[in-house]
Amino acid sequence: MKKSFSMLVVAVLALSFGGAALAQNGVMSLTGAGATFPYPIYSKWFDEYRKVKPNIQINYQSIGSGGGIRQITSGTVDFGASDGPMSDEQLAQSKVAILHFPTVLGADVPTYNIPGVSVELNFSRDALAGIFLGRIKKWNDPAITKHNPKVSLPNENIVVVRRSDGSGTTYIWTDFLSKISDEWKNEVGKGTSVNWPVGLGGKGNEGVSGLVKQTPNSIGYVELVYALQSNLFYGRVQNAAGEFVKADLASTTAAAAGAAKSMPADFRVSITNAPGKTAYPIASFTWLLVPGNIQDSAKKAVIKDFLKWMATDGQKYTEPLGYAPLPKEVAAQILKAVDKVK
Repeated sequence: MKKSFSMLVVAVLALSFGGAALAQNGVMSLTGAGATFPYPIYSKWFDEYRKVKPNIQINYQSIGSGGGIRQITSGTVDFGASDGPMSDEQLAQSKVAILHFPTVLGADVPTYNIPGVSVELNFSRDALAGIFLGRIKKWNDPAITKHNPKVSLPNENIVVVRRSDGSGTTYIWTDFLSKISDEWKNEVGKGTSVNWPVGLGGKGNEGVSGLVKQTPNSIGYVELVYALQSNLFYGRVQNAAGEFVKADLASTTAAAAGAAKSMPADFRVSITNAPGKTAYPIASFTWLLVPGNIQDSAKKAVIKDFLKWMATDGQKYTEPLGYAPLPKEVAAQILKAVDKVK
């Protein structure tokens, strides 16, 4: 009787996901790879989703946005993930059509290690661009001290730390710098990897934060979630309204407010340097990258169902882990866009 009942359960599950055969023991496995920033929330989501659908197991490799884009375009994973949207050139080079689905919001923050300084510094737009271009070389440069009058900054050389690997974190950072500095835009540009004018390279958020921690008078950039988890000092950044804003859930959500009203159909949008007095300027969506055409009907049904769950029930898990949830308008658009997966 038990054996017959088990066979019946597997049969029902198979029918519910397109009739394709499920893996051994009635469990279907999907694989994904990409961005490191959303890894904590993705891990939580995949665990919670399996509680809802016990026959589904989703495995995810946190290898960076560049790796996620490479793997989804080569067809070696069921889905990819990136903190920066794919470019027109990348989409054109892909073997299959790729759709973007925003999942949560995050932010890049400037983190620093200045002996004797344990306060939140204010970083103007000119100061950040100048530091990473290598033009501002000392911590007591007027571009920095002007907005930090009560802080005693040393006459020491600034050591820039940046990512050595392709990353969405770098895309967000350089996208912002390209918007606020013509010199940066023309000489360096934006991307998951760029030719840095200065700096020591660290692999991943771990590598950058590790270098900053062990290097006196250094400055780097990491994801907000990572800074919070690692107890790193990070500063306020001057936004488009001229206000110095600290990155948190509220200011990151504020950055997405305008984009939610004019979100493009393909969801590839930049919200760095967003308008509004309370908007944090180095914020971004992060995306799941999904094939537009999935031959395996069972996998297609699972992926579409997960996307809908992510945009609705899944959003309640974001804030406890330090992520900003999707604006309701964007979540509603995702529910409609899921039907584009054929």
